[in-house]
Amino acid sequence: MATPPHLASQLAVNVLDAHSLLAAFGVLGVGVVLFAETGLLIGFFLPGDSLLFTAGLLCTGAADRGVRLSLGPLLVAAAVGALAGSQCGFLLGRKAGGALLARTRSAKLREGAQRAEELLERYGHAKAIVLARFVPVVRTVLNPMAGALGVPARTFTVWQTVGGLVWSLGLTLAGYALGSSIPNVDKYLLPVIALIVVVSLLPLAAELLRSRRTAREGACG
Repeated sequence: MATPPHLASQLAVNVLDAHSLLAAFGVLGVGVVLFAETGLLIGFFLPGDSLLFTAGLLCTGAADRGVRLSLGPLLVAAAVGALAGSQCGFLLGRKAGGALLARTRSAKLREGAQRAEELLERYGHAKAIVLARFVPVVRTVLNPMAGALGVPARTFTVWQTVGGLVWSLGLTLAGYALGSSIPNVDKYLLPVIALIVVVSLLPLAAELLRSRRTAREGACG
């Protein structure tokens, strides 16, 4: 029995490629991927940054790749997936403690857990929760880590909402704005996505530089 073309495309989806995910699952796929990346440890490898940016770009029709998304439903799906995923990860961390992270065999997850704990210790709960959104892998493990370390639920919810909305809606709208203003931007899609990922790390880099400068001034004083 022959497999229907649309079903075959879904079965052949490349979960590491943003366009492949969007072509197969559309707006719904954005919400599911963001939920998995931010709420489930198994989703740490998913391409959240490039997925959001590419999805925003595809809303403009600038990328001639047979996929066209609607901006309104996309923004809703991105926000819901990002916020619900983080809250789920936090609750799992509270119930399972550090057991989930302790059992993992992934070197990336262990490194991410260490960086997440360092962020929480160095910057405090609010700033660390917001900054973690912009760092791949760290945004996956910080949520259960925050639950395991006893971060107050109200504090976590408020700041993960702030960081989640800035991250998910910001990258989506950046893709939409670029696609609307630059003709044939599809030709430069890969380098542009790389640039967006780098730019998304700037808040963390700026905070690291600021903390080091403060530490040096304190040592000199």
